[in-house]
Amino acid sequence: MPSMTPFGFTHRSRRGAEAFLLVLALAVGIGAYLYVDLGVRGEFPPNAWLYSGWLVLLVLAAHVTIRLVAPYADPVLLPVAAALNGLGMAEIHRLDLAAGEDSAVAERQLLWMTVGIVLFIATLVFLRDHRVLQRYTYTCGLGAVVLLLLPMLPVIGQEINGARIWIHIGPLSFQPGEIAKILLVIAFAGYLVLHRDALALAGRRVLFVDLPRGRDLGPLLLMFGLAMLILVGQKDLGSSLLFFGIFVIMLYVATERPGWLIVSGSLFVAGLATIYALATYVPAIGKYMAHVKTRIDIWLHPFSYYGEGTTDAGRQLVEAMYGMAWGGLIGRGFGEGQPWRISYANSDMIIAAIGEELGLTAVIAILVCYGLFVERGLKAALISRDDFGKLLATGLAFVVGLQVFVIVGGILRLIPLTGLTTPFMSAGGSSLVANWVIVALLLRVSDQARRPLPDLQPTETPDDAATQVVKL
Repeated sequence: MPSMTPFGFTHRSRRGAEAFLLVLALAVGIGAYLYVDLGVRGEFPPNAWLYSGWLVLLVLAAHVTIRLVAPYADPVLLPVAAALNGLGMAEIHRLDLAAGEDSAVAERQLLWMTVGIVLFIATLVFLRDHRVLQRYTYTCGLGAVVLLLLPMLPVIGQEINGARIWIHIGPLSFQPGEIAKILLVIAFAGYLVLHRDALALAGRRVLFVDLPRGRDLGPLLLMFGLAMLILVGQKDLGSSLLFFGIFVIMLYVATERPGWLIVSGSLFVAGLATIYALATYVPAIGKYMAHVKTRIDIWLHPFSYYGEGTTDAGRQLVEAMYGMAWGGLIGRGFGEGQPWRISYANSDMIIAAIGEELGLTAVIAILVCYGLFVERGLKAALISRDDFGKLLATGLAFVVGLQVFVIVGGILRLIPLTGLTTPFMSAGGSSLVANWVIVALLLRVSDQARRPLPDLQPTETPDDAATQVVKL
């Protein structure tokens, strides 16, 4: 419980609780990794001690850093992120064993986790006050736009699986959108702190909802245009929905006007419907949007794109549905399923692979962990003492929450399937590193909010002051 001071409540540091939860998180990650080899090969992996020791060292370094530079930060965020990351690497290791000895994706993922933890530590050490980021509102916004447009360049831009969201420089390739989403949240938070009063003014009232004024639609239309540019130019529905959704959610939180949700939702649906219609009825233009149309068609009729006599473009989604159905409630067990039948099971479809071998129970537990992560991020926003911190934490929490909704919703056929990664779990360095930086920023906001206020009591009591007057 919080302790009482003359100025109200203060939070305890709760680093002991974090250490206990980290032990449980490590048990999940290391236990799953060992269980994979027992289920597949009937013996422990030869690198069990090295892997376990390195994972413990990484988590311990993160925990010690929090104790030293952010002692009042939220005690749940780091353990949840560590548990998800560990479970994801175990499933990637399972798929490596199925692919053969030449596959070492899990080892690369551990390397990327190391890079992510290093940047996590650097963020906490060098960023002692999140409010400093507000000075770079427009710089972050410009940098985010540049990063989002880089994959469209002819030389360094790279198209993979129909989506042009990668850039390739020498031996390195990464998704600049993963960095851009953090910069966009910083830019949105700084902009909305300054302009939310004007954006909150009500316009025409329609069916008990106050719509925004026409003169205030400029920022929304700008973001809508950027989202459509990503959708058409990069052929990536997931990123388009993610970036536009982040702005709309933060705009709604800043203004408390549901009219923004109605207008933005209508805009995005209308834009998507227009692109689909052009791709269907105007071939000269629609050839640039065919990938988006195919995604929607597979979502509506997946079995029409599966098997002999078809393009087989729906195989990924159909195999994922078959696998999760075969897994049932408690799963087949590591080594007893066939998750390798699902295309890109270690990245886009890792939830489907886990659903097959660990069952619906594990998928629900993972979704609960993500829900807990978002809840703790929103709690940091709720108790933050400054408006910029509130919006920053809200945006960062919803980045993770919305990304999980988009990819898991696609796997479960709630929405069209996209190429987004599952935070902390999917194979891929860009996403993993960016998500660890998000954890650090949320912890910094949380530490600032939970830290006790400075003691403002006078050095002399009133009685002492009166005594001094009498003596004079």
